[in-house]
Amino acid sequence: MGRSIKKGPMVEPKLQKRISAAVGSSEKVVIKTWSRASMILPDAVGLTIAVHDGRRHVPIYITENMVGHRLGEFAPTRTFRGHVGRGERSSRPRG
Repeated sequence: MGRSIKKGPMVEPKLQKRISAAVGSSEKVVIKTWSRASMILPDAVGLTIAVHDGRRHVPIYITENMVGHRLGEFAPTRTFRGHVGRGERSSRPRG
């Protein structure tokens, strides 16, 4: 369930301030953040934001399709290593 429209989007105030500064300047800078719950606003389109996944910062280039989603959706916290194959499973001893 999403956030109430009456309340508006939740964005960390410090992150919003850094996004505004980056939009105002002409430099391409990567903005580091730990705020995975912050919503992506239209102001951030074209910026690169590095979102912390618990281990490192994952750089994410913000596009128009991402507006309205949360930053954490694009930086997975778990690494999927794959399922065990048929041959590997049958070779282990039973008991």
